[in-house]
Amino acid sequence: MPWTTCARGWPPPELSDHDALEALGGRLSHRFGDPELLDRALSHRSWVAESTDVASNERLEFLGDAVLGLVVTDHIFRTYPELPEGELAKVRASVVSAAALAEVAVELGLGEVLRLGKGEDASGGREKPSILADATEAVIGAVYLDGGWDAASQLVMDLLGDRITDAAAGPGGQDYKTRLQELAARAYESVPVYEVLDEGPDHAKRFFAAVRVGERRFGGGEGRSKKQAEQAAARLAWEALRPGGAVEEAES
Repeated sequence: MPWTTCARGWPPPELSDHDALEALGGRLSHRFGDPELLDRALSHRSWVAESTDVASNERLEFLGDAVLGLVVTDHIFRTYPELPEGELAKVRASVVSAAALAEVAVELGLGEVLRLGKGEDASGGREKPSILADATEAVIGAVYLDGGWDAASQLVMDLLGDRITDAAAGPGGQDYKTRLQELAARAYESVPVYEVLDEGPDHAKRFFAAVRVGERRFGGGEGRSKKQAEQAAARLAWEALRPGGAVEEAES
């Protein structure tokens, strides 16, 4: 996708501010009922200092930080019942860190649409991790105010789902695809085979995955990326096939 790096620059020169914000809304898979919320989420205090009657994104950042933390905490608590409290805390910390959120901002192209003061802009503010991370939290806060919990939760999982999976796998890399592969080789003498479909426009594509282990097929994997969907399908299959698991096969 063209917004995964700032090297190309965003928005392209031919796009107006309005068009750039519309494009960003598409990349967020959320159409704002109140577009001013997104505009405010992108307004850094340095820009506000040079303007009049404009609020900065700091309050939205404060709200977005809380929403982000709860979404991630709720997800990992429910998804990884085997992880103790200390490990849950490590997973959460790694995916809500300033570094991780700055990476998300780069993927979304937030740096190129931020409203910065002249001095901050000239000093490379569009690439500063702290400013990018704060903007990501502000955008989450804006989506929460505009669309409610479901919209904000979906956005957080779309943006951070893969990172959560990787963090929960730990340094040994024991993600669910690896776990399923080892289980299939040990108990079924087979290799998992994944089937992935996608739908939707490029800026809001969704992936759906199923996995075959021998003669059994398990579906239900869904995500914003192929990797995320495959991991979700692998988890469902692994949980069903492990000793004591309840096997639920997908229709062929």
